[in-house]
Amino acid sequence: MTLVLAATPLGNPLDASARLKKAIESAEIIAAEDSRRFHRLASDLEVTFTARIISFFEGNEKERTSEILTLLREGKEVLVVTDAGMPTISDPGFRLMRDAIAENLPTVVIPGPSAPLMAIALSGLPTDRFTFEGFAPRAQGARRAFYEKLRFEERTIVTFEAPHRLLESLIDAASVLGENRKAAICREMTKTYEETIRGTIAELIGWAQSREILGEITLVFAGIEEGSEIRTADGAVARVR
Repeated sequence: MTLVLAATPLGNPLDASARLKKAIESAEIIAAEDSRRFHRLASDLEVTFTARIISFFEGNEKERTSEILTLLREGKEVLVVTDAGMPTISDPGFRLMRDAIAENLPTVVIPGPSAPLMAIALSGLPTDRFTFEGFAPRAQGARRAFYEKLRFEERTIVTFEAPHRLLESLIDAASVLGENRKAAICREMTKTYEETIRGTIAELIGWAQSREILGEITLVFAGIEEGSEIRTADGAVARVR
């Protein structure tokens, strides 16, 4: 009677932990974001399993959460995996974990690969304090409001972005955060065509304009210099006066 959340490789199967392999082999029930990708992962890891596979993705998360909680109450062990990285981090699993904890059901997390942590390490930007903001909104107005809330954030900022929205997202970021803000694009991390592009947001826009963007994208933005919000407010008051 245990809920197990396990991190899976971002792309390179060699990043899988021994605990993940053992959990897959011994699981009774596996809730997978995409059953086909899970079968491919198991094949890449050369692990065999006898577990029943159930789908667990954004579209059915509410219904599946109720079903999995029932299985846990019946004494079953359920392993939850997503397509890449840690369940609950911009992926299904949060509601399930929250509700299992509320019922005092046993829970375990098997740590492993994390796109936000890898990206911030690759970026070369400060790592002592950072904030992860998930996916930027799709609509331009909401996306600009999203960046506006981060305008005076002093911590390093990590976000996810879809490849086909990367350029417009960077343009919106530049309009709010400033073209000279340091940033990095981390693309296809741990995969064959992994690359990290570092520079100002203006330089990243130039890079994105010159090619077709494919693959998984994580963006990292430098935080603003400490005290800048106060100085900006003081400057605005001075100009008004």
